[in-house]
Amino acid sequence: MDSNGVDEQMKLVQGAAGYVLEDVPHLSDYILDLPTYPNPLQSNPAYSVVRQYFVDEDDTVPQKIVVHKDSPRGTHFRRAGPRQKVYFKPADVRACIVTCGGLCPGLNTVIREIVCGLHYMYGVTEVLGVNCGFSGFYSKNTVTLTPKDVSDIHKRGGTMLGTSRGGHDTSKIVDNIQDREINQVYIIGGDGTQKGASAIYKEIRRRGLKVAVAGIPKTIDNDIPVIDKSFGFDTAVEEAQRAINAAHVEATSVENGIGLVKLMGRYSGFIAMYATLASRDVDCCLIPESPFYLEGKGGLYEFIAKRLRENGHMVIVVAEGAGQDLVAESIEQQDASGNKLLKDVGLWMSLKIKEHFAKQRKMDITLKYIDPTYMIRAIPANASDNVYSTLLAQSAVHGAMAGYTGFISGLVNGRHTYIPFNRITEKQNKVVITDRMWARMLSSTNQPSFMNPPNGITEATS
Repeated sequence: MDSNGVDEQMKLVQGAAGYVLEDVPHLSDYILDLPTYPNPLQSNPAYSVVRQYFVDEDDTVPQKIVVHKDSPRGTHFRRAGPRQKVYFKPADVRACIVTCGGLCPGLNTVIREIVCGLHYMYGVTEVLGVNCGFSGFYSKNTVTLTPKDVSDIHKRGGTMLGTSRGGHDTSKIVDNIQDREINQVYIIGGDGTQKGASAIYKEIRRRGLKVAVAGIPKTIDNDIPVIDKSFGFDTAVEEAQRAINAAHVEATSVENGIGLVKLMGRYSGFIAMYATLASRDVDCCLIPESPFYLEGKGGLYEFIAKRLRENGHMVIVVAEGAGQDLVAESIEQQDASGNKLLKDVGLWMSLKIKEHFAKQRKMDITLKYIDPTYMIRAIPANASDNVYSTLLAQSAVHGAMAGYTGFISGLVNGRHTYIPFNRITEKQNKVVITDRMWARMLSSTNQPSFMNPPNGITEATS
């Protein structure tokens, strides 16, 4: 039990041959004798051609698909999708949507598809948008959302509802949900936001309210565990190519030109790694998970000089969280979401590289620094992320209507699933530098691993 008296024990179902289902909570777990209703999709002409549209209650998705012949079946998650029975009458549903944290391509698509999914698939007509994050529940007005209101928002970046960091007051938020007679809550945000969503679910359960809480995980850094990827990531990698291409043009247009690009990646270097692999114009990629050092044999300065002598130009990509131990002795400040405030490693690195080669007086360099961070965050989702965002939103709607709560909608091994909140908030997804993908990246750039600094040289760590 937690401090609110809510049972935090995971809902586990054991099966044969080491099968484990990490199930998500259901309204019927704490509200007895809930009535069920036929799913309106049974009479929806759009789905009449689908032979087996409803998901079987026993359908699950394995977390690990590469196994040996004697391996246990392992952890599974409940498969997402519509059920034959629902736990809400469409006329009784009053849903709300809130977006929290930083911007990310695809936010408006998720909002649009929750509204349209509820309306066109289930006949729900009351959907509210909460303005400006969690604090909007108790300090801002809500807006009514209809399919007409959201018809073209997917073509725009940002979030039509506004967003903010922090402002989470569980008791006030649930009071507001109860006062407004809201019975479905859709929360779009990163790991910090989903921790807040988990607290909201627990308080709702403690009060015994018939309110489904569904999360759609959002992080442009792709640092949420368990799921294959987060929405907006593909768009971010694609847009990062523009900055890398510009840096390459600048570097190749002058003698000893260096293009330095800083990309998102506070704790995880996925965008930098994938953008580097996609570009093939990058000579060095630096991420938070892989330590590096500047001076001495095998250091970054030596590699820059070597690459300039060989090619006459160079492109460096650095994730925003890389090298923070070199940038500043200690950083104690945090933003409203609890994230450590980072120093600008890109600006710092550009100055250090210029200073080093100016002191050496052996090679004149021209360095151009490009920071596309906010340009990337603010663009609309590309086609791939629009489709992905649509499926995540629709899966969340199906889950809430089926009475599931305290879950996030996420893709696991190519299948949409319902995952308990605790599984995506317990740790962050990070690049594994002993994995083949990082090796592929190193073979693409032919950069040193920076794993063995000379004695007396401090390396940067994540």
